[in-house]
Amino acid sequence: MRVLIIGSGGREHALTWKIARSPRVHEIVCAPGNGGMAGEVVQSSGVPVRCEKLRATDVAGMLELAMEFQPDLTVVAPDDPLAAGMVDAFEANGFRAWGPTKAAARFEWSKGFSQHFMDRHGIPTAQSRVCQSVDEAIGFASLFDGNVAVKADGLALGKGVVVCHSMPEAESAIQSMMVGKSLGDAGDRVVLQERLDGLEMSIHALCDGDRWLAFPSSQDHKPAYDGDLGPNTGGMGTYSPTPFMSEKAFQDAAASILDPWIKGCRLEGIRYKGLIYPGIILTKSGPKVIEFNSRFGDPETQIYLPRLENDLVDLMEACVDGTLGEHKLQWSTKSAVCVVMASGGYPGPYEKGRTITGIEAAEAIPGIKVFHAGTGDFLGEPRDKRRTRPGGHRSRSFPRSRQKSRLSGRRPNPFPRGILSPGYCSQGFCRVSSFNFLKGMGANNYVVYDKFKNHSGFMRGRRAGLPCHAAWWASR
Repeated sequence: MRVLIIGSGGREHALTWKIARSPRVHEIVCAPGNGGMAGEVVQSSGVPVRCEKLRATDVAGMLELAMEFQPDLTVVAPDDPLAAGMVDAFEANGFRAWGPTKAAARFEWSKGFSQHFMDRHGIPTAQSRVCQSVDEAIGFASLFDGNVAVKADGLALGKGVVVCHSMPEAESAIQSMMVGKSLGDAGDRVVLQERLDGLEMSIHALCDGDRWLAFPSSQDHKPAYDGDLGPNTGGMGTYSPTPFMSEKAFQDAAASILDPWIKGCRLEGIRYKGLIYPGIILTKSGPKVIEFNSRFGDPETQIYLPRLENDLVDLMEACVDGTLGEHKLQWSTKSAVCVVMASGGYPGPYEKGRTITGIEAAEAIPGIKVFHAGTGDFLGEPRDKRRTRPGGHRSRSFPRSRQKSRLSGRRPNPFPRGILSPGYCSQGFCRVSSFNFLKGMGANNYVVYDKFKNHSGFMRGRRAGLPCHAAWWASR
């Protein structure tokens, strides 16, 4: 079968990598794709993945491509094209598409709608208010002495949330979104939630309109810098499974949220097909939802798919056909960790167009996969000679044995035996704490690998005074 994959991020690269391993698939086109996706090959046919440079939100352009390519299945992965009605348009033109319709994807593109939905159907969540004015927002924030999360109602590329700890911080965030238009129209209306204390976790569940199947536990880290400091990002790293919660306890927590959610969808006539991703906080009074997302998480996708043993195409078609009840998810007993390496300045303005080399050497190490997000490609060069240009951040996954899954309470030595000598440059960064996950989960042979043009050796960065060590750990 032929598959069209829409998107260009690390999530879409991971989906492409997984779908290319399905024995049912013989050809894949990605739009717009990225440098990493263009390097994948469909395993059953040996046909290289083809990338077409279309905007992910170009509904008319994507339909024209579909008319030419005639895909048997189209995977609409990012939030923007879902909010633009890409799935609706494809279905109206006779194409099978995986992902929620525009109306169903409203859980993500309108946080106000999502919050009201949770209140209507008794889904555990924080105290909140959808605010239409600055005065209303500041008034609500004052009830909690500024200990609130200020959220843009619309889509903001994962950067529409500011967690505040004081009234000055809350007022600044509200003014920035609603008056300063820091997030454009997305911040015309804001949702304020009381700040919850507890561990944050991700729930991912496939849905076919009537039932859901939840993935195992995972946890991601959104603040840019170590110690959960700095601005929120789309995600600086993640791992699965979590060592602090049993799988049964996690599935019970998922059911406490997804059961009333799917019941509410039925009552309101929402046929949700695709993947739903609630972010939750484990509070003293139980799990509470802080947001809903209408697609795979990024970078969660990069650690889930290496562990998934099912044919992903079978599961996606079951979502479309309403037959998810015929399937049971199968997972590797290995753990997976993903560390995101970001261009200097991310999530704010950052330099683009730098050359990245050394990816092949990293992927030659067993158990390592480098996923690209927003990278370009020297398309005029032969495939085996291509280098990659970063457009944003890039992430990578590290599967390791689940039996060794635990978190270390101390920071490991970032340069044990077998490591290249340390050094720093200003072109990129990651979170040093990411290495705690790698080491703590038994990953004695892993790599975080970025090498920028004119900088020798492994990529190491410093951001706001925080060193970021990229290291090659020797097997022991």
